[in-house]
Amino acid sequence: MVATIFWCSEASAGSITIEIRHLWKNEPLTIPSKGFTTTAGETISVTRLSYLLSNPVLTRTETKKRLARSDWFAFVDAEAGNASIILRNLPDARISNLAFEIGLDEKADKSEISQYPANHPLNPLVNGLHWSPQGGYIFLALEGHTSEGGAFSYHLGNPLNRIPISLPVELDLNRDSTIHLDFHLDRIFDSDPPFATQSQTSTHSRKGDPVVEILKTRIAEAFTVKQVTDVEIIALENVITGEKTGSPLIGTPYRFKLRKGFPIPNLPTDYPLTDERIKLGEALFHDARLSRTNKISCASCHEKKLAFTDGAQNSVGVESRKGIRNSMPLLNLAWKNSFFWDGRTPSLREQALAPIEDHLEMDESLANVVSKIADYEPLFEKAFGSPEINAGRIGIAIEQFVITLTSFDSRFDQAAAGKIELTASEKRGLELFMTEFDPRRNLRGADCFHCHGGAFFTDHRFRNNGLASTGDDRGVENVTGKKSDRNKFSTPSLRNIALTAPYMHDGRFDSLEEVVAHYVSGIHRSETLDPNLGKHGGNGIPLSEDDQKALIAFLRSLTDEKLTTPEKRNNRVGSSNQ
Repeated sequence: MVATIFWCSEASAGSITIEIRHLWKNEPLTIPSKGFTTTAGETISVTRLSYLLSNPVLTRTETKKRLARSDWFAFVDAEAGNASIILRNLPDARISNLAFEIGLDEKADKSEISQYPANHPLNPLVNGLHWSPQGGYIFLALEGHTSEGGAFSYHLGNPLNRIPISLPVELDLNRDSTIHLDFHLDRIFDSDPPFATQSQTSTHSRKGDPVVEILKTRIAEAFTVKQVTDVEIIALENVITGEKTGSPLIGTPYRFKLRKGFPIPNLPTDYPLTDERIKLGEALFHDARLSRTNKISCASCHEKKLAFTDGAQNSVGVESRKGIRNSMPLLNLAWKNSFFWDGRTPSLREQALAPIEDHLEMDESLANVVSKIADYEPLFEKAFGSPEINAGRIGIAIEQFVITLTSFDSRFDQAAAGKIELTASEKRGLELFMTEFDPRRNLRGADCFHCHGGAFFTDHRFRNNGLASTGDDRGVENVTGKKSDRNKFSTPSLRNIALTAPYMHDGRFDSLEEVVAHYVSGIHRSETLDPNLGKHGGNGIPLSEDDQKALIAFLRSLTDEKLTTPEKRNNRVGSSNQ
């Protein structure tokens, strides 16, 4: 992750690049990590380490004057490798100390997320640390497994729990420099008392939690300066902004509507959204000629009234061929960057084409599709400036239509806006949803928000949620070949969950009652079980029958009623076989 900061109040001279390495016993840390044995004899492995930085401060050597900025932020993810943070346009001075904070102040923590550009460190799509629809960030997430099937999940938050990091350095800003910092993760776990024990497997930074203070102290001591070197800074503006050279605008620009409380998505810039491309994509989406038998369209497995799913355990393709997975909803996909249950496709335009050629789905060649839809040439002319039909344009058009499928007007949203009030049962369900289960502190929630937090009720990550394996479908492992990805599948959004039965990647559960029962008592423990589930003993999170009903009532409040309202569809080119 690259971030940048500018000091422009004085004549500028040099720049600083801060490189952060994550280490265990001075060895580079790869996440997910191998098992490490602590001095106390505990064996741990780390599956996640990510955090937010803010408030950089440089101290002048001679005058001790502090050069500070409060409008700069950075996101660091150890799984992605070393962090590179750039401080540019600095004043001509000698510097004796670098300081920054892990965490955010009150203003930033509760800020409106829809103000941040798609590549900004505080955009939840970038950091995955915005845990609540009502606002608030996790400042640091440290998760992993312990020996004998245990797990830990440490989530540091709350502006009072910001961690100040202060490091002595010797810098001359007459030239560009790189500060190499080391984050020694072993210092968190190897100090006394041992940390990843059964009695200290989690924290969520509630007031009075002693684990928070231990974390803060040990993290502050985990940073050291390895060295400072001179370096030539390469201009990185294009990397930072993510700007691309777009194609000439053809057609009528589409106004993508964004609701308050939702992050700005990274919309296509090579082919900006236009009314004409969206209209073409909608026609293609409903055209059965994309299949070999001319009987199955994209819409066959993605019906609006079912939140763009199909209601089947496993989707059925041409000649009644049964697929291996449950149909996923096609809502709010503008905010995703990987698709299918196993994340094997990085873009919607690629995802749109994959079912056409899949033997179990449409079983057609793209070349044949192009020849079958020659009557679309007028629509391609309007959408792309020429009548040429090709696979790339088909994917782009369907992508543009699917991007417009948004949903954020449920009873929950209306209640959050003050228009209605949730029922007592729905309110109780929301409380359970947003509360961790931690008997040590007499907290007995359902712990849902870890994986299903934020505006979309998903963190857009891939997790093993404790399903017993059936068959050869091992999820992300089938794509990456990594054993650490075994039985991990995409975390689905819970928006409109009441419309998308049956549930899970293989549709094994017919009802929300069965889903909740799984998390209460049906968790199958394995090496890749998500730490947010593995940290609990037994086979789940015990909830009373009444609490289970309340939780389901809340989940049903996430239904957008516009999806169940019939609409009259316009006649489309090539829709004779739908």
